[in-house]
Amino acid sequence: MDLVLFSGNSNQVLAQKISSYLDIPLGKAMVSKFSDGETRVELHDNVRGRDVFIIQSTCAPTNQNIMEAVIMADACRRASAGRVTLVVPYYGYGRQERKSAPRTPITAKLVADLIEASGVQRVLTMELHTAAIQGFFNIPVDHLYAKPVFVPHFKGQPGFGSDEVIVVSPDAGGVERARGMAKILQAPMAIADKRRDRPNESAVMNIIGNVEGKNCLLIDDMCDTAGSLTKTADALFDEGAKGVYAAISHPVFSGPAIDRIKESKINEIIVTDSIPLSPAARSCGKIKVASIGVFLGKAIRRIHQSESVSSLFL
Repeated sequence: MDLVLFSGNSNQVLAQKISSYLDIPLGKAMVSKFSDGETRVELHDNVRGRDVFIIQSTCAPTNQNIMEAVIMADACRRASAGRVTLVVPYYGYGRQERKSAPRTPITAKLVADLIEASGVQRVLTMELHTAAIQGFFNIPVDHLYAKPVFVPHFKGQPGFGSDEVIVVSPDAGGVERARGMAKILQAPMAIADKRRDRPNESAVMNIIGNVEGKNCLLIDDMCDTAGSLTKTADALFDEGAKGVYAAISHPVFSGPAIDRIKESKINEIIVTDSIPLSPAARSCGKIKVASIGVFLGKAIRRIHQSESVSSLFL
């Protein structure tokens, strides 16, 4: 089957980077709105019997981007595509993966059901909020991790030798993610013990581990309002940290996030381009971007050629 790439409107810059790496032009498609706000999709390239990859992050505006993705998938299915793979660099609603209180939905599962119902036969995504979301699908899910993108930025750099750096998980749920980075950097690990009373609010209670005199590398899957991130940084400096750096896979950066980052003591934050940065985020000197375009391009090629995707991490 020939490979075809389409992109929704959520992250066309990233889609173009993937296209450039694969040396395959993006397919021609109209993805817009009717006058009443409904999503309009028209595919202008033939997809019959072809291996179609739709690139669409489900970031803000989340509902609009989800509808674009599933409508594009439906259009491909009805045009007799050989296979439809949805590439979701950032999976929206991933934090609603369980019932956190009575009478609340599990929206991450609902979104998975919508994606499957649209005709998607495979999903490629990166750094799910919890890996268990893979089990919400009854189709194959390739789950990538951002370590291969972040490691070159830190490994071998001054101040990041194994005796100079400590990797920090901002909460107990992120320990596995932080442990993977600590293993690669051959560095020790610490954990921030925090309590969250309401969504987008948290309070750091204490730091488990000795960070005194070390450069601390915070590893997390996303940063939303930056409250947890900046409070954890303050706690690390209170414990004697030499510097605080962060590697964040998904730069959601909503509400007061950028102002909090600017006012914080954090030295530097490395993010991926899974979500487009706002002008305010792009102008913040503390925020640097490591592109995942080539990384996703390699994964797409391996899926298309029926090769191992997990070997990307070896």
